Amino acid sequence: MKSLGIDIGSSSVKVSLLEIETGECVASAANPAQEMPIEALQAGWAEQDPEMWWHYVCEGIRQIGAGHPLREVVAVGITYQMHGLVCLDREGHPLRKSIIWCDSRAVGIGEEALEGIGRDRCLSHTLNSPGNFTASKLAWVKRHEPELFARIDRFVLPGDYIAYRLSGHLSTSISGLSEQILWDFKEDRRADFVADWYGIPHAMIPEAGPSIGVQCETDAATERLLGIPAGTPISYRAGDQPNNAFSLNVLEAGEVAATGGTSGVVYGVTDTPKADPQSRVNTFVHVNHTPEKPRYGILLCINGTGIMNSWLRRHVVQQRLDYEEMNRLAASVPAGSEGVVVLPFGNGAERVLGNRTTGAAILNLDLNRHTTAHLLRAAQEGIACSFRYGIDIMRTLGLRPDVIRAGAANLFLSPLFRQTLATLTGARIELFNTDGALGAARGAALGAGYYRTREEAFASLRRLETIEPVEADREALETTYRAWKAAVDMKLNK
Repeated sequence: MKSLGIDIGSSSVKVSLLEIETGECVASAANPAQEMPIEALQAGWAEQDPEMWWHYVCEGIRQIGAGHPLREVVAVGITYQMHGLVCLDREGHPLRKSIIWCDSRAVGIGEEALEGIGRDRCLSHTLNSPGNFTASKLAWVKRHEPELFARIDRFVLPGDYIAYRLSGHLSTSISGLSEQILWDFKEDRRADFVADWYGIPHAMIPEAGPSIGVQCETDAATERLLGIPAGTPISYRAGDQPNNAFSLNVLEAGEVAATGGTSGVVYGVTDTPKADPQSRVNTFVHVNHTPEKPRYGILLCINGTGIMNSWLRRHVVQQRLDYEEMNRLAASVPAGSEGVVVLPFGNGAERVLGNRTTGAAILNLDLNRHTTAHLLRAAQEGIACSFRYGIDIMRTLGLRPDVIRAGAANLFLSPLFRQTLATLTGARIELFNTDGALGAARGAALGAGYYRTREEAFASLRRLETIEPVEADREALETTYRAWKAAVDMKLNK
């Protein structure tokens, strides 16, 4: 028996096939070969076509199906880029391109709602400012595209849309409602007062269920199109960051996970709902939350991390080097990058900076001394500094990330980045043999009952490497961090 995991990223769509008995990944496919486009019609905007996601889901499943009989698939799990807005008409067709997670256009609308609803009420009930999250994005559509808004039957998250295409059934999860800022943590129910403030009809919000458990089943159209048997349960659904934590077996209070794709995230689990008064880090419902055993995820998100690395690859090294070669070149420069400092904040408004759009920056560049290698190292150090900045905020909420678990993917494939992050934060980094799509496949098998316990589900999870802080680099990196933070403070105080 196999379970199928689907990961809808903003750069690519990955599909993985898990052999349930052994817990091993037997096949995976990632599409497209180059990164998916993000359309920015105006500064601070970011959109993608939901039909593009579906196309690459189908392509990935067919690639796997060429070598493995898909009739053996007994469960499907989905993970997805969080906070995206997909507007559907009565036939279930997208009415516009999705306004995705890094789009900044709704920042002002969210600030209006925070003051209008009341800061105390928002922070005590939703644990977050409405900010630039999904409900605020829909309010932007209502204000600026009223004719289109009038045609919306339901709005969903990216993973909800893919579940709908596989099943014909529209639904979301409780965790998904929390990431839209439509969950009332105090009352343990949907936060209709946020929808009411924005003038969002309740009928537009799909029904919600748990992340782990049967939510719907694949339909006959999916069997004809892809070969997955009709009636296969879709039994796991989670945003990419709760799922990354799940895939690393981060499910209990005090455990911490991290990831470094287009954006960078540190995600810590707590059993006590907590709010950052400035909403620089955010609290959502974790995948294993129940009223009897509450679990919440405190999420630090930095929009500009891996995208900084990819920008350098496209525009500085002109794609002449792959990421592994870039890492080796960066490592040829000593810690501290001989004074070069990079601020990676060039991917929309940064929540960790109070929803400010500061832009990326390269500082202290000496044209007679510094080389491409210095830029590459400074970028990875600047990204690690942004993690440190956010982790310091998380510590004020009671999280103590002494150990950070990460999958062997994206930025965490770089030995230099792993070492720099460990040294700057003082945390031990543990690297595991998993990724988002594999986590979703494991969650699907657990949600459908093929794994009876957490221990069974994660029996095959293996720690590949442990990275300790390097004392010899600490002074140079602390000097870099002080310069980095001073530059950030200067931008924020403009």
